[in-house]
Amino acid sequence: MDLSDLPDFALPLLAAMLAGGLIGFEREWRGRSAGFRTHILVCLASALLMEAAVSQGSWRFDALAGTAIVADPTRMAHGVLTGIGFLCAGVIFRSGFSIHGLTTAASLWITAAIGLLFGAGLFWLAATGTVLTMLILAALRLVSRRLPQHAVVDAEVVWRREDPAAEDAVEAALGDIGWSPGGDRHELVDGGGSVRRTFRLKAVGHDGLKALAARLRAVEGVTGYRLDPRED
Repeated sequence: MDLSDLPDFALPLLAAMLAGGLIGFEREWRGRSAGFRTHILVCLASALLMEAAVSQGSWRFDALAGTAIVADPTRMAHGVLTGIGFLCAGVIFRSGFSIHGLTTAASLWITAAIGLLFGAGLFWLAATGTVLTMLILAALRLVSRRLPQHAVVDAEVVWRREDPAAEDAVEAALGDIGWSPGGDRHELVDGGGSVRRTFRLKAVGHDGLKALAARLRAVEGVTGYRLDPRED
């Protein structure tokens, strides 16, 4: 491999950078932890490694006399997609009962796959994957906005232990938006002076959350609350 081979490698690498940039731009626009630069680097690295795998005959080593070099680029693909799992795990985190970052992790995973396709020279398949990924991330979000918004919410409420009526008032406030008992968590905090309870519930849109927050603030004895909508 020498400088004369670079033009053949340039197009797959540039295409991988463009695809990674398009997907990363959508994630950057949403304010996600893995954004523009991360997706470009993932796609570029995948393309580079696959380019190296398909060009194994040009690697700097001497084959034994009478033997032939048989390359298996799929092994490189397996290694890349396995390794990207560690990066994907870094953008997934848990807050209460909610798991955040799954969509971003999936976008990193498919970005790595697209980079591998470009590196293998499968331009049309990689381009199709890029377009479909953008449709899923961007266009389908616009469609979902037209659907009824039922946000799954993790609610955490703290009230003073000396105000036993606070629990009934909190349950009444949650019951108005469709909460039903089950799967809740009860804790005694602040040295036994307060009760903390975590609920799983559904609220309709932003206005429903605002109304619930206002009711919780009005409950005598409540010293704190957190309403955590689940999102990717």
